[in-house]
Amino acid sequence: MSKPKIKVDIVSDVVCPWCYIGKRRLERAIDSLKDRFEFDLKYHPFELNPEIPSGGVDQKSHFTKKFGGEDRYQKITNHVTQVASGEGLHFDFEKQNVTPNTRQAHSIIQLALPEGKQPAVKEAFMKAYFVDGIDLSKKENLLQIAETAGLSKSTVEKLLANDEGLKEVAKAEHELQKLGITGVPFYIINNKYGISGAQPTESFIEAFENIASEVNVENP
Repeated sequence: MSKPKIKVDIVSDVVCPWCYIGKRRLERAIDSLKDRFEFDLKYHPFELNPEIPSGGVDQKSHFTKKFGGEDRYQKITNHVTQVASGEGLHFDFEKQNVTPNTRQAHSIIQLALPEGKQPAVKEAFMKAYFVDGIDLSKKENLLQIAETAGLSKSTVEKLLANDEGLKEVAKAEHELQKLGITGVPFYIINNKYGISGAQPTESFIEAFENIASEVNVENP
């Protein structure tokens, strides 16, 4: 007997700390339910800072201004680092010198979908930024990360050589905005139910169980 399938569309940005925290919580929920359900994950693009130039900006200066001062910046980054640590993630904001424009990274993540490598590529970019402090504004870094995550270097080079991938990302983002998605992380379950924010693992588990039971009632 086949297991019920739960489709999860994940809208997030690679430089969103709560998206990375939510990713871990979601993964933990899926792991606890994998014997009962089959999960189909798909990542969709969202840019927290679409106005950032392709070469990126100084990370600390950008967020100090955005958050309203250095004290506020330190308070926020310390808090999110502590929360991330509870999920087994070791953020290092001191290594993050550059806040990038993430559209190229998103185009690579979309490229990875047909090959079934989206989760690995998404994880690689988020780890590179939050843990390793790698500059994601540099094309050579994007290439190396993508190749390490299992994508063909030549295929990624071809993608980055023109702006078709960037146009596809912009189009996808526009469609998501029309759905009313203005913040991330955001999760769409079975094309019907929305979950906003980096919810606790237990909340994901409860949502999946409730949604699966509704599906079973609708399709006995």
